[in-house]
Amino acid sequence: MFEYNFHWRPVLKSLPDLLQAGLLTLEVALISMVIGITIGLCLALMRMKLNGPLKWFAVSWIEVARNTPVLFQLFFFGFGLGAAGINLPPYVIIVTGLSFNCAGYLAENFRGGFKAVPDTQINAARCLGMNGWQTYTRIIIPQVFRIVYHPITNQMVWAVLMSSLGMMIGFRELSGETQFFASRTFRIFEYFAVTAVIYYVIVKLILGLSRLLSARLFRY
Repeated sequence: MFEYNFHWRPVLKSLPDLLQAGLLTLEVALISMVIGITIGLCLALMRMKLNGPLKWFAVSWIEVARNTPVLFQLFFFGFGLGAAGINLPPYVIIVTGLSFNCAGYLAENFRGGFKAVPDTQINAARCLGMNGWQTYTRIIIPQVFRIVYHPITNQMVWAVLMSSLGMMIGFRELSGETQFFASRTFRIFEYFAVTAVIYYVIVKLILGLSRLLSARLFRY
């Protein structure tokens, strides 16, 4: 009968390194989300308001980001660009890949948010003498962010979890650090069990902070 002897001491010794890697995972996800939100909002507006090459550029970005695997996108920015002589460090590759992917998904969320705001509000803003910039920055976009707030939270959780693919390109975030220590000590179960708990705590913290922020921002 197969028996497995659990040894938690190596995991406890390397726990500070795992927690530091968890912070790096959260950092990568936050940076990717900030970039993704910014680009996604621009892509949504380009797709809705423009015609010609810029519109098709936005459509192409969204279609590729949403219909190809994240790992494929990371390999493209890592090894694909490397074949063309553009060699990026693992940190830049994971941030670029996640930002590209998040921007594509968030662009469609933003587009749905824009569609949900009644056109009568644009007409009312024009009657008040607001120009296009004022209408969107003061009236439309704040409402759009309220509509897509929870999808943005879900995308943040997605970015945290998908950052684990960084270990496939040599980036030692939480999963990469776990793989490194597990391969050295052969304590596979122990390391991945502790890492699963760390991921769980990170996600629950994100969701808890999201609920608190939602209660303060949207209480009226």
